[in-house]
Amino acid sequence: QVELEESGGGLVQPGGSLRLSCAGSPRIFRTYPMHWYRQAPGEQRKLVAGITSGGITEYADSVKGRFTIERDKPRTVMYLKMNNLESEDTVGYYCQAQGDKEELWGQGTQVTVSS
Repeated sequence: QVELEESGGGLVQPGGSLRLSCAGSPRIFRTYPMHWYRQAPGEQRKLVAGITSGGITEYADSVKGRFTIERDKPRTVMYLKMNNLESEDTVGYYCQAQGDKEELWGQGTQVTVSS
């Protein structure tokens, strides 16, 4: 059963913008802290941004001021708005939800920043 599903990735020019979405089940959005991670081939996944059920956010230094994480509880969708994209942002992006007894991941969506 797929409980998290990302969408919104694609090809964008340097300096451009994209909005990633992560749709999930209501039980996740009620209480679980949620995060966006990204992973380049051959590397470990790295935290990009996180948001608690109460809306407290955190960001990796590399994306501060460019990316915004948001969480729409009624629609059970989490967003990652990405502005001023750079070639270094070209990787797979994954949403994650952290429960007390489980960790859930989406299948990922690819972002490619290229002219």
